Amino acid sequence: MARRRLRAALQWYKTRRRAIQGWAHVIIPALLLLGLVSIRVAELGWVEQIQHKAFDGFQRARPRPYEPAPVRVVDIDDPSLSRLGQWPWPRTLVARLVSRLNELGASVIAFDAVFAEPDRTSPQRVVDLWPRGPDTDALRRLTARLTDHDRILAEAVGRARVVLGFALITEPNDVVPAVKGPFAYAGDGPLAYVDDFKGAVANLPELERAAAGNGSFNFIPERDGMARRAPLVLRRGQTLLPSLCAEALRVAQGAGNYAVKSSGASGESGFGAHTGITRVKIGRYVVPTDAHGRVWLYCTQTVPERTIPAWRIFDKKMDRSLIEGGIIFVGTSAAGLKDMRATSLNPAVPGVEIHANVAEQILHGRFLRRPDWATGGEVLYMIALGLLLLVLLPRLGALWSALVGAAGIAAAIGFSWRMFALKGFLIDPVFPCLAIVAVYMSSTLISYLKSETERNQVRHAFSRYMHPKLVEELAKHPEKLRLGGETRGMTVLFCDIRGFTTISEQFDAHGLTQMINKFLTPMTEIIMEHRGYIDKYIGDCIMAFWNAPLDDPGHAVNACVSALAMHARLDELEAVWRAEAEKEGRKYVPIHIGVGLNTGNCCVGNMGSDQRFNYSVLGDDVNLASRLEGQSKPYGVSTVIGPRTRELAPDFAALELDLIKVKGKTKPVRISALLGAPSLAREPDFKKHEETHNRMLAAYRSQSWDEAEDLLAECRNLRPGLEKLYGLYEDRIRAFRAAPPGADWDGTFTATSK
Repeated sequence: MARRRLRAALQWYKTRRRAIQGWAHVIIPALLLLGLVSIRVAELGWVEQIQHKAFDGFQRARPRPYEPAPVRVVDIDDPSLSRLGQWPWPRTLVARLVSRLNELGASVIAFDAVFAEPDRTSPQRVVDLWPRGPDTDALRRLTARLTDHDRILAEAVGRARVVLGFALITEPNDVVPAVKGPFAYAGDGPLAYVDDFKGAVANLPELERAAAGNGSFNFIPERDGMARRAPLVLRRGQTLLPSLCAEALRVAQGAGNYAVKSSGASGESGFGAHTGITRVKIGRYVVPTDAHGRVWLYCTQTVPERTIPAWRIFDKKMDRSLIEGGIIFVGTSAAGLKDMRATSLNPAVPGVEIHANVAEQILHGRFLRRPDWATGGEVLYMIALGLLLLVLLPRLGALWSALVGAAGIAAAIGFSWRMFALKGFLIDPVFPCLAIVAVYMSSTLISYLKSETERNQVRHAFSRYMHPKLVEELAKHPEKLRLGGETRGMTVLFCDIRGFTTISEQFDAHGLTQMINKFLTPMTEIIMEHRGYIDKYIGDCIMAFWNAPLDDPGHAVNACVSALAMHARLDELEAVWRAEAEKEGRKYVPIHIGVGLNTGNCCVGNMGSDQRFNYSVLGDDVNLASRLEGQSKPYGVSTVIGPRTRELAPDFAALELDLIKVKGKTKPVRISALLGAPSLAREPDFKKHEETHNRMLAAYRSQSWDEAEDLLAECRNLRPGLEKLYGLYEDRIRAFRAAPPGADWDGTFTATSK
């Protein structure tokens, strides 16, 4: 069964191979487009990375402008560490910082740090490190009455509105941070979409109880390690937890809880699917998020007015207006504390500054969003532009299609940029542009390879029959080659060696072959040099034609030039061959050729069977050219041309030979002898001969035999090389004197041989 199916598939391919190959420049790019669309819809990780790079570029080109906001960063920077001591600071110093900020009127103080362990600088902790003894025991009893540093910090935290930070971790443990602001949600349950953690590093319980808020300072980096989105909602097991920024905003407003809205809620549509979180409400602020409850970072450049070194807070000259009513984030930019993140604008930004940026975004309503229709719109654009290019490429060609593709790319980039600049929408221009480029390049490449294959086929098929320059011209424009056959005006040449049987008797088979090759090669070169096409060799006969497959407006002229050049070249070869025969001591038989030229409408194209075919020509005018070559011998001339050839090459020296019905034809044709180039036709002697010759023909056809004979004698004297021609007419006149042709005779002669 499998073999039968395989054979059937192979047979199907064989029968349709040409059609498939002919449409390869459409089929393959279409399949490539389909694959790219599938990849885009699947939203693979590397596709998302490409998008993110584009969005990074937009932000670098147009970062969020800094707008004054009640958000400040108290930076535990390197100068602060130099002045106030290394980190971690004693909790008493942290308590002083909290109290000082509260004294300056801070609305909320949010720590981008976690106080998970007891302070090692508390008196009890320090004494516990000493060896036990009478003196140290007394000291222990004394220090036990002193207030613990963590309690001092808890009291300071309790007097102010402080949000403590905690860290969520992937390693499992039993720690669950305290939830100060519960979550309400509408629509699909948000737990399925929020980033889940298995454990946590939380603050000391007494600090947690004293704090007004508790939030996670986690950032979830992208695959390349860059922070582009900040989570507002996270979870530890089944517990939803706020971010540090979200909690700071909640506490600053005095809000009691959060409202999370997901797909499936009133006014939200997931199109029958669970698409995730759409927004988070924090007090009066509604924050649009992605499906996982994350907000896109829209950062400003680093601005000095946002940041205050921690040591300055203790300065009595500190400007109260910088702190009063503000949301204060306390964190560090010190290099040794390694709390640096990479963002779209900066490869190293303190994490606390990112929290401040998110708070500013929410306060000013400056959000970046990836709208629900973005993916669908991008995919539709890919399909539309890809199909448009597939339609236009075969019709307009690569250049105009490239302009269309470039316009499509410019439109994608321009639209994405405009949506970013005006609405904060994140629309991916890169993948649609990649799809356009891929479709264009693949289609163009396949078309190019197809064209090169066609050109090579043309070169291979025609290089033996045409001059190399013509072959290259035809290869550049293969559309001029109509392989199905066409009718067009052409000039056909037949050339044959006279008395070939007698000549062949002088050679053995090998010698005869060499002689034929020595004859055919220069004759072929002459024909090709004058834009002729070698149709075939028939023994010692050459058949050629002009004006196909390439247009040749001067085909009759080129054919006449070729015929004259062939005779001139043969005269040169005769001298060489005669010398060779004398050297070899063999009899030399002179070689003479007859040439027939005729012009008319012929059918030209690929002709033959399915197994074998050749580019050739057929028609009555082809047969007439062959008959004219045969008439060159009885008329005693080298080249006989048909009436249309003489009409199209009027400047050449030619004499009318006869009005003749060639064998196999019922209508007479006026044939002429080609005697020389246009320069000969302009000579006075030739003009006189031509005029006398034409008078002779007129007398002959009017049956004025005496006048015709007198003119024949005059013609012999004017052109000694045409004795056979004029002897033929003398014989005819004698015959007609004995048997007159009749009063209705029009001068036509009927040939009895080819």
